[in-house]
Amino acid sequence: MMAFDASTEPALCQAAQVAVVDALVEQGWYVGQGVINPALCQALHRELLHMAEHDALEEAGIGRGQQHHLRKDIRGDAIHWLDRESEAQRHYLNAMGELQQSLNQALFLGLFEYEAHFAHYPAGAFYQRHLDSFRGRANRVISTVGYLNPNWPTDGGGEMVIYHPDAPDQEVARVTPEAGTFACFLSETIPHEVLPTHRSRASIAGWFRRNASLGGVLDPAR
Repeated sequence: MMAFDASTEPALCQAAQVAVVDALVEQGWYVGQGVINPALCQALHRELLHMAEHDALEEAGIGRGQQHHLRKDIRGDAIHWLDRESEAQRHYLNAMGELQQSLNQALFLGLFEYEAHFAHYPAGAFYQRHLDSFRGRANRVISTVGYLNPNWPTDGGGEMVIYHPDAPDQEVARVTPEAGTFACFLSETIPHEVLPTHRSRASIAGWFRRNASLGGVLDPAR
C-alpha cells in the first residue's frame, strides 16, 4: 500500500498549475490526467470509503440556507466537507491553497478561500446539468473536481460532461472519473453534469470563492 509523504512528493503535478491558468484563460475549463499524486489519491479514497461504509456521509441537496432541499431526481451523491481532520485532507487542501495563490497572481481574481467536500455516488446516482454559482451570489468563481477511483472501467459510467458556455447543448469534454484526474472550470459560466454511474464513484468537489460579505452579513457562508 502506498503512503503519501508530503516532504518528498508534491500533492499536485507542478506543471498542472501553469496549465490550469492557461486553459481557464483560453476556454474556461481544464482537464488533466495524472495531476493528483497516486498515493494521496489512495489515502483520500480509503478515507471516503470508510465514511461511506460507516454512514458518516450526508445526502447532498441543492441550494443553500432556507433554499436547501433534497432532490434525488436532480442529484444522488452523499458528501462530507473537508475539515483538515486527516493528514490526507490537509495535503489536498494545502495544494489547493497553492493553486489559489497561482490563480490570484496570474489572473487577479481576488480568490478569498477554498472549500471542498468528498462526493460519493453509489451505483445509479447522477447529477443533472447545472452551474455551480447561485443566482445573485457570484462568490463561487472557480470549481474543481479531483477523482479518486483507481482503474475505472470503460463501462463504469459516471463521467462528468462539460458543455460550451455559449452553446449549452454542445459537449466540449467528457471526463472519466479515474484516480489522479483533475478538472477545473469557471463556476458561473460552464454547464456540466455527472452521468449515471454503474459503480461506486469517489471524488472531491471544491470551489475557490470570492469574499462578498456586505453589511456584516458573512458571505460566503456554506
